[in-house]
Amino acid sequence: MTALRDVLLILHFIGLAAVIGSFLFQVRRKGGFETNWIVIGLVVQLVTGLGLMGLIDATTDGGANHTKLGVKLVIALVALVLAFVARARQKRADAGQAKSKAALPFFHSAGALAIVNVLIAVIW
Repeated sequence: MTALRDVLLILHFIGLAAVIGSFLFQVRRKGGFETNWIVIGLVVQLVTGLGLMGLIDATTDGGANHTKLGVKLVIALVALVLAFVARARQKRADAGQAKSKAALPFFHSAGALAIVNVLIAVIW
């Protein structure tokens, strides 16, 4: 179980790096966002986070802090939806059907929520 937990944790951190790294790399842009790495990272984080939560419940007597993990899950799902919206708006902007800044608030919100999730994980 320890090896599985370690693999899931490493993959979870790789997903985190994909989300926040991609966000920070593009944060100063006004348009032309590449959201693929953010979406992939968020999906990896959701899957591995659920796996880690299951392992915590299965291997510890006290179980996990379900309130904290529930809050983190909701934030991650909202961030994923925002990333999908940013991707769709960016595709429309690239096709000339929307303003070039159409994806900006959704992109920034998804990245900010990912950072909030890290803060919750560390501080709570």
